[in-house]
Amino acid sequence: MASMLDQIKKNAAVLGKTVVLCEGEDKRVIEAAAQITKEGIAKVVLVGNADECSRIAPEVDLSGVTLIDPLTSEATAKYADILYEARKDKGMTPALAFEAAKDRTMFGALMLKAGDVDGYVSGACHSTANTLRPGLQVIKTAPGSEIVSSCFVMIAPENGNKYCRDGAFVFADCALNICPTAKQLAEIAVSSAATAKNIAGLDPKVAMLSFSTKGSGNDAKFNNTVAKVQEAVGIAHEIAPELNLDGEFQFDAALVPTVAAIKAPKSNIAGQANVFVFPDINAGNIGYKIAERLGGFIAVGPICQGFAKPLNDLSRGCSVEDIVLTVAVTALQSGAQNK
Repeated sequence: MASMLDQIKKNAAVLGKTVVLCEGEDKRVIEAAAQITKEGIAKVVLVGNADECSRIAPEVDLSGVTLIDPLTSEATAKYADILYEARKDKGMTPALAFEAAKDRTMFGALMLKAGDVDGYVSGACHSTANTLRPGLQVIKTAPGSEIVSSCFVMIAPENGNKYCRDGAFVFADCALNICPTAKQLAEIAVSSAATAKNIAGLDPKVAMLSFSTKGSGNDAKFNNTVAKVQEAVGIAHEIAPELNLDGEFQFDAALVPTVAAIKAPKSNIAGQANVFVFPDINAGNIGYKIAERLGGFIAVGPICQGFAKPLNDLSRGCSVEDIVLTVAVTALQSGAQNK
């Protein structure tokens, strides 16, 4: 468990990426900025005010951290121009853009848009909507991506798990998309496979989950979710024909070789899966929390997928270590995008 967390940070440190932390008003973020810098995980730009940081966390040494205040920075005008160009068709004026660029989360997103940083992390004291909105407005989705989605890297407990042969799973989408369409499910699957490879170092084997395995269940009179997952499997194969992906599977058929041999004997993914795509947020959110609370897995995330540049949202209940790890993940995402 600890070794994989450490490896994520070590892999990030090699890249020398720069990540902006937007919330210099939060003590945890200030402490994380110092720790990230000290450990060499990434270079940090902290959006905040020097006096404010000193008042909130007087004991924290921010040597090596670049501190920038949108209210006084000469760069604010440059970023306002970028925002105006991105939003003028939506009624944005230069004056409104200049005021909006002073917002710390927007300022961080504009730094990322300008290429002045490699990744963006916020959300310790802002809602998910306030954190992701600047990304959707100025970073936007990656070419070919219809949606932004999320996943969790689920790291096995210290004593291991007999079904988790590689030390981690990936669960998606457990945090953002309420009821994805078949096409969106397919895109979530492809994005999650990339996260599994780039962040957790897995050879992705993707299972599209359902209450049905290979047509064993049918809810056509109700929500028709089985057909949706089956359609998503086909679309995913079209989008990424090289990807090891199959479904629809019940969770046990995707995970347990003996069950897979009975329920899906012709599948080369059944019983071997390490990336699990849930049919909706109800199943995904419940599933990852069961694994976390009853199974002892550590949930790393939610990790955002589908943005044109790396942008991640923290939980408002996050710890300093959560912030540090999210910055490491963000740096790895940047490294993967630049390959």
